[in-house]
Amino acid sequence: MEDAGKFLSRYGPRALIVGGSDGIGEAFARSLAARGLHLELVGRRAEPLEDLAGSLRRSFGVEAATIQADASTPEGTSAVLARAGEVDVGLLVCNAALSPIGPFLDVPLEVHERLLALNCRSAAVLAHGLGRRFVERGRGGIVLLTSLAGFQGSAQVAHYAASKAYLRVLGEGLWEELRHLGVDVVASCAGRVRTPTYERSHARDPGWLAPPVLEPEVVVRETLAALGRRPVVIPGRTNRLAAFLMERLLPRRAAVERVSAATRAMYPGSGPPGSRRPAGRGGTPG
Repeated sequence: MEDAGKFLSRYGPRALIVGGSDGIGEAFARSLAARGLHLELVGRRAEPLEDLAGSLRRSFGVEAATIQADASTPEGTSAVLARAGEVDVGLLVCNAALSPIGPFLDVPLEVHERLLALNCRSAAVLAHGLGRRFVERGRGGIVLLTSLAGFQGSAQVAHYAASKAYLRVLGEGLWEELRHLGVDVVASCAGRVRTPTYERSHARDPGWLAPPVLEPEVVVRETLAALGRRPVVIPGRTNRLAAFLMERLLPRRAAVERVSAATRAMYPGSGPPGSRRPAGRGGTPG
């Protein structure tokens, strides 16, 4: 691990994690607590948030507060920003996401609207609000959790992939704008990650069509190592190789077709709209 004291002085004393109850969010919470940062954990479900907060206090001796809020709503993001204004937050981690699986036209419009609100709007609103505070204090960091799916379109997760492309490009632009003002930004393009959300999606193994599933701790370790060093990180060596092949070697049409084939192999026979299983918040179908 890098110098924990240096990390704490740049991004402390407190981190705010949106989508912080389990999976990648929990892994971020534990890694940051190990570095001495206090935590603000945001999620919709009170019980898992409180369980994790208690575990962090016992294991690391840090303060861990919870914010029960739905970040897909204006009221939810306002509540998060209000709480952040009461404490000294130095690091923002935007991890919450909605990833419905199925043909674009079969997913209800209200689900698409909620996806936009959570995956895109909430990250932009929180990055804007906290980013201004970080610039005023002359230091801070923003982590945007995006996905390999955002490097090209894919059938079955068309809107999710588009939302993750938005976050990656937003992260790149903010990296250039804010690094000169003392604020570090990184967009982390995770592939498939072994989270409770991913496990609940009952994805099949696509074999050679997709890189292997990563553990959340790998994503967190490589993301935090990249913070302050480059605008985009792709956790996992095999994921980096896959991204290189898709972007540099394959024609765009072939890349879209291959990724779509992998997604269909993971989620075959979705059935009628009412039977489709959404991957949920924080899920990364690929």
